[in-house]
Amino acid sequence: MNLKTLFLFFAIGLLATVFPDRLFAQQTEEQLGVQYYNNRDFDKALVTFEALFNRNPSQFNYIYYINTLFELKDFEKAGKAIKKQLKANPNDPRFQVDMGYLNIMDGDIPKGRKIYETCLKDLKADNIQVYNLANAFANRRETDYMIRTYLRGRELLKDPAAFSFELAYTYESLGSTENMIDEYLNLLASNQQQMSMVQNRLQAWLSDDVDNSKNEAYRSILLKKSQQKPDEILYNELLLWHSIQQKDFPFALLQAKALDRRYGENGQRIFDLAALCVSNEDFDAAIDGYKYIIKKNANKELVMRSRIEQINTEFKQYTKSFSQDKSKLLAMKQEYSGLLADLGKTPFTIPLILNLAHLQAFYLGETNEAIELLLEAINIPKAALQNQAECKLELADIYLFSDEQWEATLLYSQVEKTFKNEPLGHEAKFRNAKLSFYIGEFDWARAQLDILKAATSKLIANDALELSLMISDNIEEDSVTTPLNMFAKADLLEFRNRDNDALAVLDSALTLYPMHSIIDNVLFKKAEINSKNGKFENAAKYYTEITEKFPLDLLGDDALFSLASLYESQLNDKPKAMLLYETILTQYPGSLYVVEARKRFRSLRNDPVN
Repeated sequence: MNLKTLFLFFAIGLLATVFPDRLFAQQTEEQLGVQYYNNRDFDKALVTFEALFNRNPSQFNYIYYINTLFELKDFEKAGKAIKKQLKANPNDPRFQVDMGYLNIMDGDIPKGRKIYETCLKDLKADNIQVYNLANAFANRRETDYMIRTYLRGRELLKDPAAFSFELAYTYESLGSTENMIDEYLNLLASNQQQMSMVQNRLQAWLSDDVDNSKNEAYRSILLKKSQQKPDEILYNELLLWHSIQQKDFPFALLQAKALDRRYGENGQRIFDLAALCVSNEDFDAAIDGYKYIIKKNANKELVMRSRIEQINTEFKQYTKSFSQDKSKLLAMKQEYSGLLADLGKTPFTIPLILNLAHLQAFYLGETNEAIELLLEAINIPKAALQNQAECKLELADIYLFSDEQWEATLLYSQVEKTFKNEPLGHEAKFRNAKLSFYIGEFDWARAQLDILKAATSKLIANDALELSLMISDNIEEDSVTTPLNMFAKADLLEFRNRDNDALAVLDSALTLYPMHSIIDNVLFKKAEINSKNGKFENAAKYYTEITEKFPLDLLGDDALFSLASLYESQLNDKPKAMLLYETILTQYPGSLYVVEARKRFRSLRNDPVN
């Protein structure tokens, strides 16, 4: 701090000490007046602000003074105050609006409206004047005149997008959805760079939508506009964005295709959207997207990637379908092998190799062939470290599947060390912790899982938290770990596709420890295994038991959602599924399943889709 600054602080401090009342009296008086006004003690507020206004007719003092007079209906004094401001500021429309408002308050509505109209007529092509007049009308709750001011300003400035944000916000507050959307379209038509800002504003508006009426209105309005002007691609852009937010991927794909054709793109937009469909398990939409790219044949590399992703998606869809059709698996293996022969074993085809190896080992029992294929992939020249690590993780899984736990843990540890603070390393650490859990090393597993709870990947962090809680809940109850050991053994047996052996162990746990805290986990695992083997009635029985006996436990909403999905997709009882989805919405409002449950409930209720 220099000498000059130090002296300034000293001087201020001295003034505050010697003349505290003079230095702070005005500020205190204004604050007191505001307090009176906010407490609706208008008589005291009037005394305070009348004195302040007479001494200093600032905008702050004027606003509180004139508003206090309006509250007290002292229109004579209010008129004098407004005229005083008008004389000092003849070109400021704010005081003209107040004069019009005064006449309306005093009962002379035509005169007041005439003043308002004059304000609009005299408006100049100047941004500041437009804002001042619009704000003046807003302060007097004259919303229609505020809108007319912005529209008149737009006309004077000869800019069709001027004041679009202000108008859109105003229309939003009035519930005038189509006008709001029109204003955002006006803005984007003149400046596409505002797209992110518009989407952020729309997202905030759409997120507050309890009955989905806003989302339905948004889509309906844009579809209507798109039909009226099919060449206007802006509508497709906004419909695509919205359908992705709503996870309506078939409709999103329809819009993306329209944009791809209109812009003459190479299919990259479709490829990215198809990947998003896969991550949201909308496999049919994803496959449709990949087929579109392959048929389009506009980019050789993208076509090859799409061929790989299509077969990988079809395989993933099969694994989620509860199917037991071995002929389909053999046909898929043949398709994989043919594609691999066509494209060759290169760094580019490692994703193909990974899925083929998984199919061979876990579904066809060809573990030796799968191991040989992955060892070959790891040694592909110029393969990226990440691709090699992914092959090692798959190879480790196959070793664990084949009861070679030592080989598995070595490979998991290698990947964890190489990618220590990255998602791939976290994944390796999680699988190693899961291996420790399988073999009964619960304290070590929990220690590793607790580290992973802070992982950057939300999915890994959630999985780690879930398994850690499960261990804690069932190991701290007493010193007996046998029930947890039995569950872990059954979990490993299921991983190795020995489902009957896993069910036998779980049945023993239910018989030997019927009151233990692990019972809800045992029931959930039995339900999963039965579902996987197509025994949906049995699965439903176990899920139902959890919802009835353990509704408030960790798996309560999981079991309810799984049960609803079974009734919807496998047991063909739509009313029952609807009831269960609705129960999630009402009884588990904080559940991760709420968004999907609402979407499925509305679909089953046959809500209109525009």
